[in-house]
Amino acid sequence: MSFVTSKQMLLDAQAGGYAVGAFNAENMEMVQAIIAAAEEVKAPVMIQTTPSTVKYASLALYLANVKAEAEKASVPVCIHLDHGSSFELAMQALRTGYTSIMIDGSHSVFEENIALTKRVVDACAPSGVPVEAELGKVGGKEDDLDGGAGGYTVPEEAKEFAEKTGVDSLAVAIGTAHGVYSGVPKLDLDRLTEIRKLVDIPLVLHGASGLSDDAVRESIRRGICKVNFATELRIAYSDGVKKVLSENPEVFDPKKYGAVGRENVKQLVMNRMKVCGCDGRA
Repeated sequence: MSFVTSKQMLLDAQAGGYAVGAFNAENMEMVQAIIAAAEEVKAPVMIQTTPSTVKYASLALYLANVKAEAEKASVPVCIHLDHGSSFELAMQALRTGYTSIMIDGSHSVFEENIALTKRVVDACAPSGVPVEAELGKVGGKEDDLDGGAGGYTVPEEAKEFAEKTGVDSLAVAIGTAHGVYSGVPKLDLDRLTEIRKLVDIPLVLHGASGLSDDAVRESIRRGICKVNFATELRIAYSDGVKKVLSENPEVFDPKKYGAVGRENVKQLVMNRMKVCGCDGRA
C-alpha cells in the first residue's frame, strides 16, 4: 500500500460509512507514532502539515519523514497540506510531492473562494492529486490560523461550490473550532445532514480535538468521511516530554523524552482511529 493519494481512501470511507483519521504532525516522532498506530489497528491514514508547520521546517523535510515511514508500512499513507493559505503554497506542495492538498479560501467571499479553489483543482488534476477546500469558516485559533467566531456552511452554497470547483472533498463548518475548546461545543448536525443531501463528495470535519466520541461518531453517521485531529496530538506529545523532564530534570538526551511523547501520540491516534471506525479498513 504505502504512499498514496487521499482520493480512494476517502471514497472508500464514504462508501463504507466510516471516516479516515487525519492527524497533524510536528516532528519525526509524531510521524512515527501516527504510522505505527495505523499499522497496529490496520487503518488508512492521512498525515497533515499546516503552513506554520512547514514554515518551521520545510515541505521537503516533512515529506521525506512521511515517505520514509510510509514505504515501510503495509497500510495506505497520505501526506496532506492542511489549510493551504495560498495558490503559491499549494503549488509548492504539489511540486514537492504531497499526495493531497487543501486550499483554504474560506476567509474570502464566496465567489473568490470558488475562483481560488478551482484554480488549484485545475492545477493539481494533471498529477492526479486530490484537493480539499473549506466553505463556511471553522472558528477558533491554531498556529497562524484564526477563524474568529466562525461561520456556518450554507447547504445550498455547498452544492454550488462543489459543482463549480470540481473539488474532491469539502470541509464544512457546523460549529467546531480549531485549538482548545473553552466550553462544550454544540454542533449543528441537522445542517450537516442537509449538506450531505445536496453534496455527493466526501465531507470533512475540522476541529475535532476536544469533541466527544459520540459527537464524532454522529458526525460520521451523518456523512463526514475525514476527521482532523491536531491540538490533542500536540498536547499528548508535550505531556510525555514534560513528564520525563519533571521526573528527571537531569535528562539531556532528546531520544529519552521523545520516545515517551511518541508513545503518547501513538496511543491517542489508535483511540481516535477506532472512534472514526477506520480500524481494520486498510
